[in-house]
Amino acid sequence: MTATPQIWILVPWVLWALSWVAASLWANRTVKRPGAAREIPYRVLTTLGFVLLLFVVVRRGSVSSAGLPAFLARHYWTLPDEAGWAMIGLATLGFLFCWWARLHLGRLWSGSITRKEGHHVVDTGPYALVRHPIYTGLLTAGLATMIVRGDLGAITGFILLTLGYYLKARVEEGFLRQELGAADYDAYAARVPMLVPFT
Repeated sequence: MTATPQIWILVPWVLWALSWVAASLWANRTVKRPGAAREIPYRVLTTLGFVLLLFVVVRRGSVSSAGLPAFLARHYWTLPDEAGWAMIGLATLGFLFCWWARLHLGRLWSGSITRKEGHHVVDTGPYALVRHPIYTGLLTAGLATMIVRGDLGAITGFILLTLGYYLKARVEEGFLRQELGAADYDAYAARVPMLVPFT
């Protein structure tokens, strides 16, 4: 089988996922969480987004192998291979941005919304560019993947992923304002954009 950007776009995702899981034990003890009910909406959206963006391969016919309508396979564009490889580079840059943020947070990092021991407002490194650089990096990789695939499933997946991470960021910010002090967090939010740098 010929190596194409449509296949290779999954490689940076797999490498990121494996390395992210391997590093997940490196974190301080959790002191508090906002509650599971507040997490359900963004978890549902991000999970559906990831499934549509990365895992659903719709076959020809009326129904896909995953039981989804075949209209999700409708292609809106096909990239030249050179542009596809460039998108793989963009996805890789997105994951490197995630890792910069992860390393910068150190033991304050968590995969879910939490307050860790010693938690404080982090406003340096990538957190001086955006308040949620890990989400920004993942959405950058998601955008690159959607552009490579060009089908309705990937477009829908990216939209759901974006909405899910936006909702997660809103819940997280409300929780951190309450836990770390509204004055400090509001001052940070006033000078640093949420997800898109330089906006």
